[in-house]
Amino acid sequence: MNILVINGHKYYSYSEGKLNMTMFEEIIRLVSLGNEVKTTIVEKGYDVQEEIDKFLWANLIIFQTPVNWYSAPWLFKKYIDEVYQYGVFYTGAEKYGEGGLLKGKKYMYSLTWGTPREAFDDPQGFFKGKGVDDIYIAMYKLQEFCALEKLPTFSVYGVLNNPDVEKFKTDLAAHLKELGITA
Repeated sequence: MNILVINGHKYYSYSEGKLNMTMFEEIIRLVSLGNEVKTTIVEKGYDVQEEIDKFLWANLIIFQTPVNWYSAPWLFKKYIDEVYQYGVFYTGAEKYGEGGLLKGKKYMYSLTWGTPREAFDDPQGFFKGKGVDDIYIAMYKLQEFCALEKLPTFSVYGVLNNPDVEKFKTDLAAHLKELGITA
């Protein structure tokens, strides 16, 4: 399988991105056995045509990114705005949302949340019982618009307060195995 792994983090003094980079590197380590892998670290810069070529080459795209204000970091969104080009990723269609040109390709988000897991479960809490798929809907829809097929999202929660990095890595390995991406 041809796998593209993208690190969408924008690093700040208050958010150095060590966990995000660890998870990015762990994804690469886990999927490299028996697969061809290409990578992009958005913050290090990119050539738009090279990124387009990576998407066209890939069977699976894995996005490793933190959730920033319940969506993607601005630099990752800028990357999408520049790389997801009309005529390559999507085109006009008679029925809105059916012009995606990346049919047959799959994607998966691997997300790091500062939000604790229990915040999603409480119907009276902040998210009113809504799950990750509800909160991150815009990011899922943009992939669907391009005809990418969604694989279940991997999320780690409460990463600002005492993150259990080894457990996160173990859970990631189990998630990728369950999806049949790794052995």
